[in-house]
Amino acid sequence: MCFMGFLVSNFLTDNMDSYSYLRKVSSEGHLYNGFNLITAEFKSKEDTVCYYGNKGNTEPIHLKPAGIYGLSNSLLETPWRKLQHGKHLFTSVVSRNLPSEGLVQELLQILNNEELQTPDPAQESQGEGYSKSMLQALSAVCVRSPGYGTRTNTIILIDATGNVTFTERNMLNCDITQWSTRSFHFKLAD
Repeated sequence: MCFMGFLVSNFLTDNMDSYSYLRKVSSEGHLYNGFNLITAEFKSKEDTVCYYGNKGNTEPIHLKPAGIYGLSNSLLETPWRKLQHGKHLFTSVVSRNLPSEGLVQELLQILNNEELQTPDPAQESQGEGYSKSMLQALSAVCVRSPGYGTRTNTIILIDATGNVTFTERNMLNCDITQWSTRSFHFKLAD
């Protein structure tokens, strides 16, 4: 039995590059419930970002450095309306050239967007066995449903000189009105 909670920490502690690590994970992917994993290395001359989802391709992929990718409760770039809506909102925010704190706040608002994106036949076709009300709840960027929903948001900003702002917002006591937000600032090592 494999534990998904170790996928991230193992990447951070293994001495492997992004792609090699995801190749190793992909060879064991069948041992896990469904997951998506994005790994990255930020180096002064070349950044590397890779993706693997164990319910999709058998091999990880390198993501092109230019572009905006969307990931929801399916595979990378699954053309769900909520994913397209989220990407549109994201693009409109990042195009405004906001200072770091303002950008974080605007991105958290996007991740908290509860606007339903129904009907969505593409999403509904993957939701076999779910009730109509649950499929509707799942159609929002931020899912709110009794017993299931969005409980954590993470924003990671990295500027051109390697300064990082890592912000995480967590729901407290399973209460959608109570949240704790913490930010950390540091510089990437060369």
